[in-house]
Amino acid sequence: MKIQESAENYLEAILMLKNTHGAVRSVDVANHLSFTKASVSVAMKSFREEGYITMDKEGYISLTKEGMHIAEKIYERHQIIAKALMALGVSEEIAFHDSCKIEHDISAESFEKLKSHLSAHGVI
Repeated sequence: MKIQESAENYLEAILMLKNTHGAVRSVDVANHLSFTKASVSVAMKSFREEGYITMDKEGYISLTKEGMHIAEKIYERHQIIAKALMALGVSEEIAFHDSCKIEHDISAESFEKLKSHLSAHGVI
């Protein structure tokens, strides 16, 4: 199932925040992505309805199995593409910025070949 780039960014942000802070609320996502609390609230409602997240009565967000699958896939792509760009001499800041754009559009086949190549050459 293909989901929108913005949804992938939200789910990746939830994963990253959960990994660094342990708990995630909508306000954390809004601050991280520089979005309004209102737009994040609308997105979180949609993600609950689509089964990507759960939210407890205190407002803490957890990724469901499906949400985690998408978030981990995008996060892996982000990291590996950035490492590939840095291996080519791109600065870390630009590599991570550019990888955020590429991660959503690269085909599964191209990504797997890139990942295999980087692994074979000790980059990852």
